[in-house]
Amino acid sequence: MDKIGIYAVPFVISAIVLAGAVKRIDIFESFKEGAKEGISSLISVAPSLIGLVIGVNMLSASGFFELTADALSPFCHAVGIPPEVLPLGLIRPVSGSGATAILSSILENNGPDSLIGKTASVMAGSTETTFYAIAVYYGAAGIKKTRHTVPAALTADFCGIITACAVTRMIG
Repeated sequence: MDKIGIYAVPFVISAIVLAGAVKRIDIFESFKEGAKEGISSLISVAPSLIGLVIGVNMLSASGFFELTADALSPFCHAVGIPPEVLPLGLIRPVSGSGATAILSSILENNGPDSLIGKTASVMAGSTETTFYAIAVYYGAAGIKKTRHTVPAALTADFCGIITACAVTRMIG
């Protein structure tokens, strides 16, 4: 069973080549056209991604996430969110790599089997890199006005955070 992964990619590539040959499709020409589309998509998305990365780095370097976590700590205690996971909840909608670094730090400091470690793990899996996803997908589609997307997505992230905290507290 564990050897299936070794053969999956060569099998899929062979199947594509075989299907193209049966249908008499110029596979290499199709590949080149797809590569051209990929490059044009990259060019259209790049400005949004560059802006997002610069913004995240500026906020992180300024200490914004730490200050916000400290300010929200009393609210967290009141609603049952461990304050240790608040930085993860704040950075997750903005940066996946930043969230992974914070999750790693939480697990290192508290242990993966602690309530805080479990909560952080469930939270990381229950939330989205909202602004990254919006920048990439809306940028690729050429959509300039997000309208209700950001509030709805952040509400879903907030619900994911609250639910992660409640479920891990109940299950233990």
